[in-house]
Amino acid sequence: MSTAMTAEQLQSLINGFRQSRILLTAAELGVCDALAEGARSAADVARCIAADTRATDRLLRALCAMGVLRNAGDEFHNTEMSARFLLTSSDEYLGMLGHYNALWDRWSTLTEAVRAGGAVYRSSQAAPSGPWLEHFIAAMHYRALPQAADDVNLIDFHDAASALDLGGGSGAYAMAMARVKQDLRVTVFDLPEVVPLTRNYIEKAGLSHRIDTRAGDYLRDDIGSGYDIVFLSAIVHSNTVEENRLLLRRCVDALAPGGTLIVQDFIMDEDRVHPPHGALFALNMLVATASGDTFTEDEICSWMEECGLEEVQRRDTLHGTVQISGKVKSEE
Repeated sequence: MSTAMTAEQLQSLINGFRQSRILLTAAELGVCDALAEGARSAADVARCIAADTRATDRLLRALCAMGVLRNAGDEFHNTEMSARFLLTSSDEYLGMLGHYNALWDRWSTLTEAVRAGGAVYRSSQAAPSGPWLEHFIAAMHYRALPQAADDVNLIDFHDAASALDLGGGSGAYAMAMARVKQDLRVTVFDLPEVVPLTRNYIEKAGLSHRIDTRAGDYLRDDIGSGYDIVFLSAIVHSNTVEENRLLLRRCVDALAPGGTLIVQDFIMDEDRVHPPHGALFALNMLVATASGDTFTEDEICSWMEECGLEEVQRRDTLHGTVQISGKVKSEE
């Protein structure tokens, strides 16, 4: 970001929350879905979304001012863009929206989190489940799906017979692995409440015969053994340093001789300012997790070397993340 920022540019950054909140509220209320069949009045939309007519009118007009909707007098309709990305029935629907709504509440506690040194937000739910969890997995699936094929193409599957997608969520990366190598057996490991969602995504992809699931806590439960590849995408940023050391040791123990461990995540330079998206994401972990963070290449490489991994190397993906991999020593 330019250091020669004007007062107007700074003001624009500060005011950015307004447009974000307007879009998230429209998504939460289902405004674009209410306009799916064509132009409607504010009163009609208000009835559809169970909201106040005057307030709905003002929301619709703000969306028009932002270019999200269009109006002809007192009737409103979707634009090509909103019909493409904001209709839940669209194949290109932005699946992150539900998750972003949940993150809004957490980011609103940033001041308190910085003072406390960790997340202070407390959900009304005893544990992540139901709609929140479905939104989260949908968001991760939406983010991973267009990237997974490119990312797994950086991995050498030539001699691999089995792979573990640890904390694999929807199984987007497991699916990409299965498509890269037809005789590869892939297992997705995730929490017991996540695995039923994982199976649904795998079934929809027609890959149930190629991909297994396994449920548990990756820091405590058996994750299996004899894998040729263990892949962790967007996992280490949720953990503390000590949890990651433990997790990587467990992954190494689960690998066959000569197997490869791959950590893919936002990897920070030593200044922890670059890449900028990683610096912002570190605050996302501050407000949303007990002790998550982004980590540097040196930190992750040192964890791998502590576990006895060899040939530790870095590969940059096409999508702003980094893969750091290491190999278990082959049997003599």
